[in-house]
Amino acid sequence: MVFWLTFDLSSVEPEEGTPAPDRLISGNPRFRTWNFEEAGDGLYAGVWEATPGKWRIVYDEWEYFHILSGHSIVTEEGGAAVHLKAGDSMILRPGFKGTWEVVEATRKNYVIRIP
Repeated sequence: MVFWLTFDLSSVEPEEGTPAPDRLISGNPRFRTWNFEEAGDGLYAGVWEATPGKWRIVYDEWEYFHILSGHSIVTEEGGAAVHLKAGDSMILRPGFKGTWEVVEATRKNYVIRIP
């Protein structure tokens, strides 16, 4: 068994998606997700990217991410907007509600833990 993993985008077919129609606020955002780790205990890790648009987000999971490229704005309900660009990192905790707006196509590495 190998106890390490690289994020080689050519080794995994990306899943494609969009925000749920009832969460879409503006634009026509498209997602691609390369999920590299899917441990049986609710742990996921990979790369996600999205094209411009804005949608509502609700987190039941815990997520750490690091922005690789682009520009996005994450805004918590009743809170200030946080502009995220290459090099920025953030943790969203279970219970987070707000919006995600992709201003410039954004790519991030992520680790998600589902309770």
